Amino acid sequence: MQKVVERILNLLAYLLTVSRPVTADEIRNTVKGYDQASDDAFRRTFERDKDLLRKLGVPLALRHTDAWEVELGYVVPADEYAIPDPGLTDEERSALLLAAQAVRFGGQATEAAAIFKLGGAPLPSGASIAADLGHDLDVLGELFGAVVDRHRISMTYRGRKRTVEPYGLGHRFGHWYLLAPEMGDPSTVKTFRVDRMELFTVDETADAFDRPSGFDVRRALSNVTTAPDVQDTTATVRFDRDVGEVAVRQAANATIVSRDDDSVVAEVHVTSESAFIGWLIGFDDRAVIESPPELIESFLSYIGGAR
Repeated sequence: MQKVVERILNLLAYLLTVSRPVTADEIRNTVKGYDQASDDAFRRTFERDKDLLRKLGVPLALRHTDAWEVELGYVVPADEYAIPDPGLTDEERSALLLAAQAVRFGGQATEAAAIFKLGGAPLPSGASIAADLGHDLDVLGELFGAVVDRHRISMTYRGRKRTVEPYGLGHRFGHWYLLAPEMGDPSTVKTFRVDRMELFTVDETADAFDRPSGFDVRRALSNVTTAPDVQDTTATVRFDRDVGEVAVRQAANATIVSRDDDSVVAEVHVTSESAFIGWLIGFDDRAVIESPPELIESFLSYIGGAR
C-alpha cells in the first residue's frame, strides 16, 4: 500500500508542476513507480491510479497537447483543484504542519501534501514528536468512508455474522470503536471494537440508512470503560532513545529510571492491560517490555492473535 501511495503522490506532484497536458508515455518515463516490465502492466497500473485520483476528488482531465490537436495528454486544471489562499502566516502554517505530523495512524506519519498546497514546509529532520492513534490505515479509511456515505457493513464479530449501519467511528483507551446499530434494530447503538471485527465488507449502496441528527460519537463512547483486566501494576519498558522522551510525556504516569546513548528505560503505571498494549503497539519494535513476566506474556499473546 505504501508504494501505491508514493506512486500516486509522485504522479499528482508531476501533473501539478508541469502545468501542461502530458502523455502516458511521458508519465511512464518520468514518474517514479511506473517502471513496469510490459506495456500491459503499465496500462493496468496507470488506469487504476487514474481511477484512484478521481475518486480522491482530483479533477484529472484529457486535453490536446498542441495546437494541431493530434495527441491527448493528462492535466490537472489548476482552477478546479487549487484551494483559495486562506492567508495563513508563516507561524500558522508551521503550527498546522506540526499538528499534522504529530498524529500518526498505525505508525504512519500523516501525509503533508495538503500542507504544501497551503505554502508550508517540512519540519527539520529529527523531529520526534508523535501521537500514534493505532490500527491499520486502510481499514480505518474504509470504515470512515462507510460512515460518511452511509454504507452498511457486514462482518463477523464474536463468532456471529452481523450487518450494521455505521453511525460513527471513535478512538478511546488505545482502541478504535465503530458505533452502529444492527440492521433491523435502529434503537440500540452498539459498540464494536475495530480490531475484533473479522471478514468485514462494505456494501456498495450509499445512503442506505438514516443517521439520527445530532448523533454524538463522544457521548456514545462515554459508555466504553476500561475493563478490570489486570490489577494495577508497573511495567518496565525500554524505548529507543528517539521515542523514549515522547513516550514518557504521552503516558503521563511514567517515570524515566535510566537512559543511555541508545535507549530510555521507563516505569509505566498500568491500570488497564488492553489499553497499555494498544498504546505500546504504536511504537512498533522501538519499545520492549522488560517486566513483569505476565504482562510480557499478554503482549506476546495479543501480537500472536493479531497476525
